[in-house]
Amino acid sequence: MRIPFVAGNWKMNTSRAEAEQLVKALIPLVAGVRDVHIAVCPPFPYLSHVVETVRGSVIKVGAQNMHFEKKGAFTGEVSGEMLKDIGCMYVILGHSERRHIFGEKDTTINKKVHQALEVGLKPILCVGELLEEREAGKTEEVVENQIRESLANISPDQMVQITIAYEPVWAIGTGKTATPEQAQEVHRLIRDWLQVHYDDGLAQQICIQYGGSVKPENAKTLMDQPDIDGALVGGASLKADSFASIVKAAI
Repeated sequence: MRIPFVAGNWKMNTSRAEAEQLVKALIPLVAGVRDVHIAVCPPFPYLSHVVETVRGSVIKVGAQNMHFEKKGAFTGEVSGEMLKDIGCMYVILGHSERRHIFGEKDTTINKKVHQALEVGLKPILCVGELLEEREAGKTEEVVENQIRESLANISPDQMVQITIAYEPVWAIGTGKTATPEQAQEVHRLIRDWLQVHYDDGLAQQICIQYGGSVKPENAKTLMDQPDIDGALVGGASLKADSFASIVKAAI
């Protein structure tokens, strides 16, 4: 049985004080949750402070990105070893904003996935299509290409450490949400791909999150779908009560 996983992507939001206030408010709201994995992903400057603040709670911490090299002359970048060193467990890779604003390619994301695994981080690999790609009937082609290239040369033992997050780009920050049926269709596609390229046992182990304007109001209907195993939450993760409601909807 797959354990649901709900992660909050704070993006470029919060001050240090706001980050501390947010997790301090969240800790008691999810303290009794034992059957859902929970993570928050603050901006880089506040990661270590949030790690210390949530220590001893059910909440784990992830980063929003990392470089694919261990060290070197990469001004402005952060390595996976640095993230692991300060206590991160997860790292988001291939988010649509990294792909479409910063031009990251699947080959780059693949290098990051390998490096994250090498240092002991658990990647949250994001995939998803643009609105024009969906309207052109290319959703299956786009998502399968992203998965295949981003997971190139990933072994079965490595694959079980990875979470896949399906985030239709047209639903991120727009207030639009894929219907549960639309989301389930792509989640099923992803699981079928895993079954073909690995095996059914592994495919059934992998957590596949949905992301894209997830709110307390729609979280349960989305996560009631058989292949939706949790959520990668954006704006709603910036309020403790709304994020806690989404976590509880995953139970």
